[in-house]
Amino acid sequence: MAKKSGRKANNSGFVLFDVFYDDGSRSSNRKVPASEVGGLDGDKPAETYLETQDREIAERSGRAKPTITSVKRSGK
Repeated sequence: MAKKSGRKANNSGFVLFDVFYDDGSRSSNRKVPASEVGGLDGDKPAETYLETQDREIAERSGRAKPTITSVKRSGK
């Protein structure tokens, strides 16, 4: 009998990203809907999605987030 893998499949419909900011900070495992990534633009739409999310968070909290410098899929 085959041994079960210790990792669960990601069937949640999300892709996880690590976000790096211009002040040197990092935000890990940010969720982006799988429908937002892929295609001809690759992961670029994920950056736009995360920038929009950061902007909404900043508006609610009254504290601005630093500018995103890069986005990389988590676990790579």
